[in-house]
Amino acid sequence: MSELRNHIRNVQDFPKKGIGFKDITTLLKNGPAFRESIDVIASRFQDEKIDKVVGMESRGFIFGTVLAYNWNVGFVPIRKPGKLPAEKIAEEYELEYGTDSLEVHTDAIAPGERILIVDDLLATGGTALATCNLIKELQGEIVGLAFVIELSFLGGREKLAGHEVFSIVDYDRE
Repeated sequence: MSELRNHIRNVQDFPKKGIGFKDITTLLKNGPAFRESIDVIASRFQDEKIDKVVGMESRGFIFGTVLAYNWNVGFVPIRKPGKLPAEKIAEEYELEYGTDSLEVHTDAIAPGERILIVDDLLATGGTALATCNLIKELQGEIVGLAFVIELSFLGGREKLAGHEVFSIVDYDRE
């Protein structure tokens, strides 16, 4: 697993000066590394009964759909506002420079369904917490949250207290 770190490119000063962006496109373009990232998450949750995988826009779709396919379960996209055509609910969350929101169709998750949330990156936890709130509103049961990368120095895991949080590669400082 530690070797997956070697497939993640650090882009300095993106999207703004002082930020070291963790770019997964270098992991995705390497077939064995991409497969390993999927296999590591699948292995961690293989004994759980997962009814659906939820992925956040947009990189969560990449990992989440592959896991859903492998397990023969449904995939639920969590989208930015204005992208979903049917009846939906929304959850607003804080950003460092304002607010944003996420949406999900009201019929995407049935009460009691066991849900795994997947995304590429856990940073401050705002997006993941908003996703958890949407799933809870639909009465889904959150089995866990899985991330390829965690920036633990930003404290996102603490916002998700009470949930199983798993990450493959942890950057404990910038």
